[in-house]
Formats: sequence, C-alpha cells, structure tokens
Amino acid sequence: MDRRGFLKTLGIASGTALCGPLAHASQEPSGQEEFSATVLMDVGLCIGCRKCETACAEANGLPVPDSEDKSVFQQHRTTSTTQWTVVNRYSTEKGDVFVKIQCLHCNQPACASACLVKGLEKTKEGPVLWHEDRCMGCRYCMISCPFDIPKFEYDKPIPKIQKCIMCWDRLQQGQIPACVEVCPVEALKFGTRRELLESARTKIYQNPDSYVPHVYGDHEVGGTGWLYTSPVPFEQLGFKMNLGSTPYPEFTKEFMYGDPVLQLLWPMLLLGMNKITERKAEVQQRGKE
Repeated sequence: MDRRGFLKTLGIASGTALCGPLAHASQEPSGQEEFSATVLMDVGLCIGCRKCETACAEANGLPVPDSEDKSVFQQHRTTSTTQWTVVNRYSTEKGDVFVKIQCLHCNQPACASACLVKGLEKTKEGPVLWHEDRCMGCRYCMISCPFDIPKFEYDKPIPKIQKCIMCWDRLQQGQIPACVEVCPVEALKFGTRRELLESARTKIYQNPDSYVPHVYGDHEVGGTGWLYTSPVPFEQLGFKMNLGSTPYPEFTKEFMYGDPVLQLLWPMLLLGMNKITERKAEVQQRGKE
C-alpha cells in the first residue's frame, strides 16, 4: 500500500472508530441504490461547450466561468472550492474526447464513512451532502475520497468543504440537476441508477463499435451515482482503473471493530489534531488583522 492509500485507509478507520456502530450502520447498503438519483454521461457525445460548468456555478452561487475560454483545455483541471465541475479535453485514438468531472456520489462513500461527526452524509435519495453545522474541519473526507473530490477552503477564516451536491435543492423541488438540464447534446441524462445502467448497457450492446464494453461507476468502489460510457478505453481519459469493486468503508470495518483499544485512542488523537488545526487557523487570522 502506498502513502496515499495508507492515508485513505487511516481516514476511513478514524471515522469508524470515533462514530462507532452508529457511523458503521449509516454506511451499510440501503438496498435502494438502484432507485437512487443518478446521472449518466456519454463522453462520446460531449462537445466541450462547458455550458454545464456555467449552469453549475449559477445554480450553486459560485463564480461563473467564461465558457468561451478554450485555453482551459490546455491542461487537465480538477474541481476546486469555487468550481464543482470541470470539463477536460483528452487526445485519444478516436480524436478529442471531452469528460466532465465532479463528485461521483458513491453508493457507500468513503468520505461519509471517514467523517467523525457525520458532516458528510449519503442521503437515501442518492446525493452525498456536506453539513456545515456538523463539520469540524478534520479534512478526512479529502484523504479518504478515491476520486480526490472534496476541497477545503484554506484561505477562509471559516472554511467549508466544497463539492458537487447533485443540485440537491433542485431535486427537492422536482427539478433535474442544472448541468443535465442545460446540456445541448444530451450527453448527460438523469434518472434512477437502475434505468440508466440498463440504458447504458443496451447502448453498448447495440453499438459495439462505438463504445468500450464497460460502464464506469457500475462496480467501481461498490458503485457510484455518476456513470460514464465512452468510445475509448477509460485509461485514455484519466479515469482511475485500479480502485476495485469493494466499497472503501469495507476495508476497515473488521479491523476497527476488532480492536477496542483503537476505538478508545483514535478519537482522542484526532480531536487533539483538530484543536491544533483550529489554533493554527486562529494564529493565521490574527496575523492578517
């Protein structure tokens, strides 16, 4: 296991230790995953217009990017505290292919399992949400996420964790995610996980020359609420292919529950680390005043 893999496991284990059986229970499969809110992206259809970036920003009160600026494609970007979704361009064996990235809303999210105070929550509807009133700033969600999605506002006196919430407010009002609604070529589709998986598999079966025989997110880390089909191997598009199909919280469940000493010591250590972090933030803030 490399250093990053160790830190991810440590983050998940720490959350499990502090929250105990309650946290563990919250990460068990609900049996409703097949009916959860899901988005399917056909990257072969995406034209790189970046309208989804603009719609996301407008729907969530974020700075609106210049979607006409094509220079952003000169490098591969990741999400940030001010941009919850980005579109990257990849040169492949079939020409340029565009890929939208954002939180994948895992069926059993490592970020929620690692959270000491349930600041991140997998809703029964599907989206993974962050709760400002619960977060203690430990950032174990960042360490544990296999897709490196949660971002921390290091430059803010009262920092937040920023990530896609699948337009939760819109879903509550019976609307679809803003990025899906605005896509001019229907590269994005919204529905239940079951119907979108069926749609993706059918499309692949009927068009074997146009798609690789794999739906990304079907089994990765236990399945995700954001799925992809592609005309080229996902390795050519920067997707992580070594994640396996086991949900990350499963890696530490037996270990943590089998050692009562760890359950007692980890919380004290982590709370101490949090106090140190808070103290550093206070000192930095005073230095700016």
